[in-house]
Amino acid sequence: MAEIIPKNDTLYEQDFVAWCEDTVAKLKKRDIDHLDFDNLIEEIESLGRSDRRELRNRLMVLFAHILKRMYVNSSENFNGWELTIIEQRRQIRYLLEDSPSLKSYLAEILAKVYANALESVRFEYKQTEFPDTWQFDVQTDVLLSKKYWEEQ
Repeated sequence: MAEIIPKNDTLYEQDFVAWCEDTVAKLKKRDIDHLDFDNLIEEIESLGRSDRRELRNRLMVLFAHILKRMYVNSSENFNGWELTIIEQRRQIRYLLEDSPSLKSYLAEILAKVYANALESVRFEYKQTEFPDTWQFDVQTDVLLSKKYWEEQ
């Protein structure tokens, strides 16, 4: 039996993928008069928020694993932490390549994200002393490449 969808529902509410395809087709035809501007604006805004959220999350994981690798004396975990550091750095680089404007956002959120990562590792490793603030270079290229633990 076919599903009955109320007539007052928009395509956006009925089938998001179909709405995306329909919107792309209208944009390609330059059919501005029939675009669903309200939902289009909302979706474009959410794309920017999504990339920012992903950058925050990946940066927090990166900081947490750098802190673990540098300050937690657990050599059996070093390899796993370093693999996570490598992957988070790779994904952050991809994000920054796709959206270079996120570089300034990274600098803006660095201290807050570090504080969140610090809270997590302090909870996980209560006996370990971690620095209250990020003690190293904040330049993006350095943050995404340097093996801080090799300088200890």
